[in-house]
Amino acid sequence: MGSKVSRNDFEWVYTDQPHGDRRKAMLKKYPQIKKLFCVDAHFKYVVAAMVAAQVIACYFVKDMSWPWILALAYFFGGTINHSLTLAIHDISHNTAYGYQHAKWNRYFGMFANLPIGVPMSISFKKYHVDHHRYLGGDVLDVDLPTPIEGYLFRNSFLKLIWLILNPLFYVLRPLAVNPKPLTILELHNAVIQVIFDGIIMYFFGYKSVLYLIVGTLISMGIHPITGHFISEHYMYTKGHETYSYYGILNLITFNVGYHMEHHDFPAIPGSKLPLMKKIAPDFYDDLPSYTSWCKVLWDFVFDPAIGPFARVRREIELEQSNTQLSNGNGHANGVIGSEEAKKHLSNGNGHSNGVVSNGKMSNGFHKNGVLSNGDSAK
Repeated sequence: MGSKVSRNDFEWVYTDQPHGDRRKAMLKKYPQIKKLFCVDAHFKYVVAAMVAAQVIACYFVKDMSWPWILALAYFFGGTINHSLTLAIHDISHNTAYGYQHAKWNRYFGMFANLPIGVPMSISFKKYHVDHHRYLGGDVLDVDLPTPIEGYLFRNSFLKLIWLILNPLFYVLRPLAVNPKPLTILELHNAVIQVIFDGIIMYFFGYKSVLYLIVGTLISMGIHPITGHFISEHYMYTKGHETYSYYGILNLITFNVGYHMEHHDFPAIPGSKLPLMKKIAPDFYDDLPSYTSWCKVLWDFVFDPAIGPFARVRREIELEQSNTQLSNGNGHANGVIGSEEAKKHLSNGNGHSNGVVSNGKMSNGFHKNGVLSNGDSAK
């Protein structure tokens, strides 16, 4: 079914990711961007309302037939749960309570995790720090498909299967590529999740629990919102590794579509990213972008030039560097000292945006808005 994918390997590059240099240039030209480094005052209430909506839905589905449960799980519950995973993404950057209250953000992430049915908030944070610090980094950025995924899923039918199995790959890939020790907060996440699932089971029955978990699984596979998994970094245009989506679904996904903007300034809450684009339009208007996640998914399946190999990949050596810290993109060549690397890789700790700073913070944010010394995964 469909043409065979033409790519046989990733797009290997030997340069640093572009976002550090862009960040420096943008702050120099538009220093007012720093005013966007803040906590989103309304974010917590939106997330709480979404969690409450799913608990209420559990009451209504407990006596429904399975066809109705599956339909509701896909169109309603799955949409909310996928959106909650994107809330967890925002929370992982400490936008709910600020960097000075990093642990509050971790537990609020566990709260947002509840309707998803399976614990993932803390584990996501543990690996997401690497995605920003080592974007496209071989082994370190587990958002990259493995070579075996590229070789196996090479035509339209198999790429469709790959999309359906996407939740499985997101769970197993980190464990296979870059396993990290279990942390205490991950155990807390798991215990809290099991207790919540048990409460739902006790009061509403097993159908309600399955409604939550099935909704999560199917919404992470073939679903309009899952277009963001592909649109963010899959190379539809040669020479570009991060893309933004400016469509209507940003309204229910915490503006995750503004992904170029997000990687330029991870400390800015999703709600403020459209404003940042308005402040610095000359840095975004000429870049390739999307207006339809559904079209992104369609092209991924049926375009022979696109597949799991359509990603920029770079080698990153975790060796002692003689260079100084760079202007906002981690160390100048994307490397860190061996002791720091060992600590970072062993327990998942580290600054969420890959920049180490001893600078003063304002409202919990570093003065350049990239990270604070209070932001760690522990």
